[in-house]
Amino acid sequence: MAAPAKRRRAAGPDPTAAGGSRRGTVSGYGLLAAADLEPGELLFSVPRSALLSQHTCAIRALLHDAQESLQSQSGWVPLLLALLHEYTTSTSRWQPYFSLWQDFSSLDHPMFWPEEERTKLLQGTGIPEAVDKDLVNIQLEYSSIILPFMKSHPDIFDPELHTLELYKQLVAFVMAYSFQEPLEEEDEDEKGPNPPMMVPVADILNHVANHNASLEYAPSCLRMVTTQPISKGKEIFNTYGQMANWQLLHMYGFAEPYPGNTNDTADIQMVTVRKAALQRAKSKAQQQLVAEQWDFLCQLEMVGEEGAFVLGWDEVLTEEELSTTLKVLCMSEEEFKEYKEHDGWEEDSEEEENSTLSNAALSRLKAPCKMLLYDSVLLTLESYRSDLRAEQDLLNKEVYEKLSRREQQALHVRYGQKRILHQLLELVQ
Repeated sequence: MAAPAKRRRAAGPDPTAAGGSRRGTVSGYGLLAAADLEPGELLFSVPRSALLSQHTCAIRALLHDAQESLQSQSGWVPLLLALLHEYTTSTSRWQPYFSLWQDFSSLDHPMFWPEEERTKLLQGTGIPEAVDKDLVNIQLEYSSIILPFMKSHPDIFDPELHTLELYKQLVAFVMAYSFQEPLEEEDEDEKGPNPPMMVPVADILNHVANHNASLEYAPSCLRMVTTQPISKGKEIFNTYGQMANWQLLHMYGFAEPYPGNTNDTADIQMVTVRKAALQRAKSKAQQQLVAEQWDFLCQLEMVGEEGAFVLGWDEVLTEEELSTTLKVLCMSEEEFKEYKEHDGWEEDSEEEENSTLSNAALSRLKAPCKMLLYDSVLLTLESYRSDLRAEQDLLNKEVYEKLSRREQQALHVRYGQKRILHQLLELVQ
């Protein structure tokens, strides 16, 4: 998947079909239709020989021989080493590609924001916690894998040139601009994900949820193809996947204004539901019951200390986990004892088996489950620094235009999440 990029004019079978321009795009550069386009039209193709990856870089043999020692949690180390080398080598065939970024100053992921600003603008969204994990992993990866590899190849790498700061920028570069080829269905259970790769030209396209083009993977090339009719002068958008605004800002450095992102979500931390259940417990015996119920849910792998229930606009995306958690935490001591004796199995009604936790289903939850979910949403809303009304005031055109870009992007994330949470409040009231 790639992020909004600043790329040159795209070449294709019909050079009048599309053109690169700053006008009318959402992210500096983009691809605009220079003529009316129909679904299924090929915009351009990129030969696999033009991809920048661990398999095409100048040190590919070295990376192949060292692949065992370069394994990491992210799986990005070989590509990042390739980028470290190619970016700092003046004779690299990819220098025209890198020249578009200069010093990567255009990358404005939250990982580059001061911690105080990140907390102020994004508290409650889940992004500060994700960034903290990223920064720890980047430091660990660099010190335990990258540095030892560089020191063993002093003829190619120099720690004073290939610094931690450059490595961090390249991590953001891969986050924002790389593509990952999907696995074939028969390989999904047996293989890990394909490593990321850089795809020049394809990363010119910006993203919206309602996209009108997509990237196809063929044996000899990658093909960008239209998926909807596109009028002359309109921007051509790719998709980076079904991504919530917090994911877009965290990984790509931007968010979609409301109501554009139909894939937006809000999280309720699993431990927040436990907290709400404990607050409702009126005695030590009831609190002990909640603790036992939570432990059993952990055994069933329905909940975890760092997990979250994910809410979409139309339904709960973690429906089994949330429905089971609400049901168990609302059980009486006798009901829970019987439930445990069956190891968490029970005969569901046909209606329960066939239903998802859609908005309509949420409104039909039993009263105790509604009350627990309502309290959990209220606790979640308390984790933000401002309420929904304050966000609506900031969206006033005159006020919004005075906000910095970071403030605007953070606002889109917070506002979408709070709209989803308030919608849930209304459903279970």
